[in-house]
Amino acid sequence: MPSIPHSSVQSVSISKLGPSIWTGKKIKLQIWDTAGQERFRTITTAYYRGAMGIMLVYDITQEKSFENIKNWIRNIEENAAADVEKMLLGNKCELNEKRQVTRVRGEQLAVEYGIKFMETSAKASINVDDAFFTLARDIKCKMEKRMEANNPPKGGHQLKPQVEPRKAPSWLSKCNLF
Repeated sequence: MPSIPHSSVQSVSISKLGPSIWTGKKIKLQIWDTAGQERFRTITTAYYRGAMGIMLVYDITQEKSFENIKNWIRNIEENAAADVEKMLLGNKCELNEKRQVTRVRGEQLAVEYGIKFMETSAKASINVDDAFFTLARDIKCKMEKRMEANNPPKGGHQLKPQVEPRKAPSWLSKCNLF
């Protein structure tokens, strides 16, 4: 496995992963990595609109990156669909001795916003696959529920609630309407 230097050059990165088979379905992930930089904010807001899932990643060794998460969430709330799947990831968990953000704080923030949380390490390959599979599974489940709601099962009758016709109030029959 190639190692990732801690002083990597930051840039916007676009990765298209080809279709893969997972639980019998083909899923295509298109991943945009902006490294959380302000200079890419206009790009990211445009892609929020069509996003089905968003991973918010902070560096556990940098308090400032954790503090920026609330700004990113606010930006997502303003630009993405209301039901977009979100996940909070505390990255660089292999650097526990340099930790500035506790796991508990990450968990609390995730609970505050009602999103899933996980700590990862891109360098040591800890929980990265799990994070992507979890988000992809959640998106897939949401899409299946939406499809089921829009397409009732075939070969039967769709039941609809019986609504009794409203009767005119008794006083109406005694009045003249102009």
